[in-house]
Amino acid sequence: MSTATELRRARPVQAVLAPIVLGLLVVLAWQGAVTAFAIKPFILPAPFAIGAELAANLQSVLAGMTVTGGNALVGLLLGAVLGVLLAILSALVRVLDGMAAPIVSSIAVVPIVALAPVLYTMFGAGAETARQLVAALAVFVPVYFNTLRGLRQVRPVHRDLMRSYAASSWQATRTVTLPTALPFVFTGLRIASSLAVISALIAEYFGGPVGGLGKSITSAAASSNYGLAWAYVLGSIILGLVFYGGALGIEKLATRRT
Repeated sequence: MSTATELRRARPVQAVLAPIVLGLLVVLAWQGAVTAFAIKPFILPAPFAIGAELAANLQSVLAGMTVTGGNALVGLLLGAVLGVLLAILSALVRVLDGMAAPIVSSIAVVPIVALAPVLYTMFGAGAETARQLVAALAVFVPVYFNTLRGLRQVRPVHRDLMRSYAASSWQATRTVTLPTALPFVFTGLRIASSLAVISALIAEYFGGPVGGLGKSITSAAASSNYGLAWAYVLGSIILGLVFYGGALGIEKLATRRT
């Protein structure tokens, strides 16, 4: 077996082991600092205490992850589809591009703190719709801009070649433009996957049905159970990593086939 082959096989192992080792070192340093400096739990609980609360309330944390994850997933799918479709239309129609750019930029700076209560009033405090729409808006912006940038990466010679074959705009987009833009689309999706979880989580602080990690964190902190609150925070981190890992896995699968 050649040295190059051995190095290629070792890289995935190193990519997995390196963050695990670093994470363990951070946890041990965190535990040591809390113990050595007698840091109060309301300031920063020890990671072992957080782990104990997570184990004791695992079912509750999983239930919260299911609610928040479901809303984030709906928002991710909705925002991604709308972002890609509008980016394709903007790439095909320059007038639409000029009209959409300021609107999308405005959406990017809309604060969730102000948006969530308005959506709860519109769709009802008992529905999950507001949280899903908040997540969709957060996803839409990076997917749109990254996709649009990718669609503009096609070389003029390739466009001229498609014209010489009398290909329609849609045929040129499907066979040349979209494959070129695919890496940019997945870059937007990787960014958006984490934003979907964060947005759905934050939206839970401002009303809506009881359930989800955001509400659970608020309730635990209000009752001074800081270890449990951090256990829910840990659940949200795990959920974000699952979404990011899922987006990365789909990207690897799609780019491998193209």
